[in-house]
Amino acid sequence: MKKYNLRRIMLKAWQNYRKNEGLTFGECLHRAWLSAKAEEVNAKRIADAKAAAGITEETNTWSGWKKLGYEVIHGSKALFGTDLIWGSRGDDKTYKARFFGRSQVQMMA
Repeated sequence: MKKYNLRRIMLKAWQNYRKNEGLTFGECLHRAWLSAKAEEVNAKRIADAKAAAGITEETNTWSGWKKLGYEVIHGSKALFGTDLIWGSRGDDKTYKARFFGRSQVQMMA
């Protein structure tokens, strides 16, 4: 049986509850669980797509690089993309994520 970080799930539920006034806490908790379960599936999809594209450098999404203090160089094309599950919306829909390599980013000015 897979073990989940219950503390992290509960924190995510409370963050969603405080951010989204129209949702009940039960719905926020449900979405936090969906996100936790989707993490493993998403990590596998990313690894498979990265291997299929033959990429060995560190990769991240545009917003992921931005959170780390980098910006994608204007005009750079994504190295690969994959469909990921967006559990925090509560509908289990997928979205297309595009990944950029470390060589395609620069420190934010």
